[in-house]
Amino acid sequence: MDNLLDSWREFLRGKRKRRDVAEFSLNLMDNILTLRQDLVNKTYCHGSYRAFKINDPKPRNIHKACIRDRLVHHAIYRILYPYFDQKFIFDSYSCRKNKGTHRAINRFRNFGRIVSRNNTRTIWVLQCDIRKFFASIDHHILKNILAKYVKDRDALWLFSQVINSFSIEGKIGVGLPLGNLTSQLLVNIYLNEFDQFVKRQLKILYYIRYADDFIILAQDKACLEQIVPKISEFLMEKLHLQIHPQKLSIKTLSSGIDFLGYISFPNYLILRTKTKRRMLKRVNKNNLPSYSGLLKHCNGYRLTKQLTARFT
Repeated sequence: MDNLLDSWREFLRGKRKRRDVAEFSLNLMDNILTLRQDLVNKTYCHGSYRAFKINDPKPRNIHKACIRDRLVHHAIYRILYPYFDQKFIFDSYSCRKNKGTHRAINRFRNFGRIVSRNNTRTIWVLQCDIRKFFASIDHHILKNILAKYVKDRDALWLFSQVINSFSIEGKIGVGLPLGNLTSQLLVNIYLNEFDQFVKRQLKILYYIRYADDFIILAQDKACLEQIVPKISEFLMEKLHLQIHPQKLSIKTLSSGIDFLGYISFPNYLILRTKTKRRMLKRVNKNNLPSYSGLLKHCNGYRLTKQLTARFT
């Protein structure tokens, strides 16, 4: 009961004025007590999703659960995240506290300096992206991974209710919804198997992953070429995932690495061209401080000056 109430308080932040939240709040204690009883009796059944599309910046299909189910997601996340976060590798940066894109970029640039010995040697970067990642998560494999770490049967039953609540159209038992709080954690748990393979079996030191985008740095191009079939085989056989063939590249750092919205070079960092164009198109007086803050993380002095000049 305490977890459900704490989860509700966290969920409520910034959502008080929404109609569905207000309706749930009208009979809050009755709704929470009923939900708790369903969970205890194992009569809880996850509801359906409302689907809609966003551009972020590319089109994405988002699936939104009802308030009751989203409260369950928060309750699960509050308990599960601290437990699993300790098991993740350091260089996994997506949807984790004190991580994020900018820390991943900084880590990448630091790796670049180490591997190149302060930019005195040429280094190569293997960059990969997983094809249709969220839509390819295998429910059976995910449940088996969870069962390795969680022995409580009631908890595993609840995880199954959430996992089974969604499947890609035409593929039963495959896919997680973009939009669920639990999905953010479950995909990290899923790919942690790959992270551990890379670090423990392949013994790769300079590896960074953000969601389904990952990179490996090395001085030897041939070494990276030999790694590709090994990681492809593991992803396919163990996780039923496939590297996107058009998003696999091995390039020198000096040629510029497009990673997490920025282009990284040995001595400087610039904003990705598409991001720059979108910024110039959308900037206004209200969002200027946000864009200026984004540019502080790279060599964006001239662009900041250009944007500021528009509104002075």
